[in-house]
Amino acid sequence: DTDANREEEDTDSMDGSGLYSLTEDQDRDADGDRRRGGEKRAARKRNRPGSGSNHSTSSDEAMEAWLGAELQDLRGPVWRAVPSLRSREIGRDAHQFVRRVCGARGLVQRLELQGRLERHTGCVNTLHFNPSGTRLASGSDDLRVVIWDWAVRHAVLEFDSGHKSNVFQAKFLPHSGDSTLAMCARDGQIRVAELSATQCCKNTKRVAQHKGAAHKLALEPDSQCSFLSAGEDAVVFGIDLRLDRPANKLVVVKEGDKKVGLYTIYVNPAKTHHFAVGGRDQYVRIYDQRKINENDNNGVLKKFCPSHLVSIESKTNITCLVYSHDGTELLASYNDEDIYLFDSNHSDGADYLRRYKGHRNNATVKGVNFYGPCSEFVVSGSDCGHIYLWDKYSARIVQFMEGDKGGVVNCLEPHPHLPGMATSGLDYDIKLWAPTAENPTGLKGLKEVMKKNKRERDEDSMRHGDQYDTQLLWFLMRHMRSRRPQRTHREGGEQDTDESWSSPDSSDEDDGGPDHVQCMSS
Repeated sequence: DTDANREEEDTDSMDGSGLYSLTEDQDRDADGDRRRGGEKRAARKRNRPGSGSNHSTSSDEAMEAWLGAELQDLRGPVWRAVPSLRSREIGRDAHQFVRRVCGARGLVQRLELQGRLERHTGCVNTLHFNPSGTRLASGSDDLRVVIWDWAVRHAVLEFDSGHKSNVFQAKFLPHSGDSTLAMCARDGQIRVAELSATQCCKNTKRVAQHKGAAHKLALEPDSQCSFLSAGEDAVVFGIDLRLDRPANKLVVVKEGDKKVGLYTIYVNPAKTHHFAVGGRDQYVRIYDQRKINENDNNGVLKKFCPSHLVSIESKTNITCLVYSHDGTELLASYNDEDIYLFDSNHSDGADYLRRYKGHRNNATVKGVNFYGPCSEFVVSGSDCGHIYLWDKYSARIVQFMEGDKGGVVNCLEPHPHLPGMATSGLDYDIKLWAPTAENPTGLKGLKEVMKKNKRERDEDSMRHGDQYDTQLLWFLMRHMRSRRPQRTHREGGEQDTDESWSSPDSSDEDDGGPDHVQCMSS
């Protein structure tokens, strides 16, 4: 009994801590500072005609109510460190050890920065581990793709993507022996790089062309030659590298008669004929490749949207969506709104299950992802430069880390088999995170950052014109910054070519049409 009690006490959880609060001492210090500052402000206000504290008090109460709304209680710890280690040593459940470790809340709360990968000369827009987790691919505004041996922080291969503008995604095709990489970019091209075992790039070929930026690719988990692409031209291409003409137009996404430009696409890992898309409206759309009939509901199998956003007047976009590990859940991140979890098996029009808030998704096309082998957590970057991890069930923040100094974290890539992840954003480097901190996080400063993000979001919603001007400035700065590396790399004369397979559904337009700045490229 004594040993059993000790094992129960050996836990890596933080159940006793308030996950939206600072620590008790920090609360007292902060409260003292706020009281002192409040007394000074109150004294000044008393000298002003008609001044009062009613508005401030009501605003604070509304903010606190927003922070605490739609939260559940944290569940008890699933993984206990000492009993789990003992079981592994005697061969009991040894094959489950790593999976349970990767999904342990106690280790998520100990994530900290391990190192940086530095090679790119532009913002890093995409990260993707190969299936075994030994290599990491990154793509950048500098038009380069780098393959990393991330464990020793060494670039094993670097090549010109062949794209003419910002590289948005670069992904290893499964079961290809890490020899085939699919890429998409702001120029609308979908390209495939053939890599050799001698650590060089044989060539890159264009396999499809969107008439607008192509932000995302969706891999089919069991296929080494098939994948999907989505573009701002509202087109979804199915691409099969075995065919003479690889690109096949699957659907043009519409709401009524109006095309809906796309920012994101993902294939259901359990039902690979299903895929979901999101873009320039508030709807998550699911399609079935086997029965797309554009004359019947524009080919849509079902749509999801948070009920309060269905008739919203301001323009709301979906910047990223992703399926859970078993395909039963869909996660969607909305610009200048929150992150929502849907049950993908629910009927058409069903409302969301969970809401994750506190971050800010405005300046770029922000990514979102599940973390953990069973999708136990939700992870997102933010315009404030921080990385947020929420417990999926309770919607409470369990980790809060400072990410990019440039102020925006866009891309988050969990390792497929180990506890840890890689992130990137407006900084030119890639950051590696692992659970090596001696003590769990205290979430220091979290509440104030959340309040600041919410205030800025509310202020921006009141002035759409200023928001547009700010995003236009972001776009121009990034575009100008990316021009210099392009000229330098093209002078290098690498063997990447613009050779392409022809396709009746592909456009030969090199310029993907007008650039849209309402929700800018990541």
